[in-house]
Amino acid sequence: MQDEERYQQGMEVRRAVLGDAHVERTLENLTPLNDEFQNFITRYAWGEIWTRPALERHTRSMITIAMLIALNREAELKMHLRAAFNNGVTREELKELIMHSALYCGLPAANATMHLAQQVFDEQESQ
Repeated sequence: MQDEERYQQGMEVRRAVLGDAHVERTLENLTPLNDEFQNFITRYAWGEIWTRPALERHTRSMITIAMLIALNREAELKMHLRAAFNNGVTREELKELIMHSALYCGLPAANATMHLAQQVFDEQESQ
């Protein structure tokens, strides 16, 4: 598969997972500094990895969130908490994932994620 095909495939998945509004904001904010990086993310993360057939998007969302909790990457974590619903992840599943992360990532990481998840839930309810 050529880079342009992978980019198009990645853009399709990126939009499906993160939503058109998020992707459009990213595209509107392209600069000479970040344009190649954004192209790389679209081709590699979304076009190469998220399209692999062995795991469904639901599972990929859960794995991604767990890793972001462990790495303490708040902005990326909040984005993926929002996106998880596009992949069929439920609030109950997120709650259980965060509870489980307390054992393996630590209580401070799980506590911070509970607060982030509540912000995301509140945002959803206010829309």
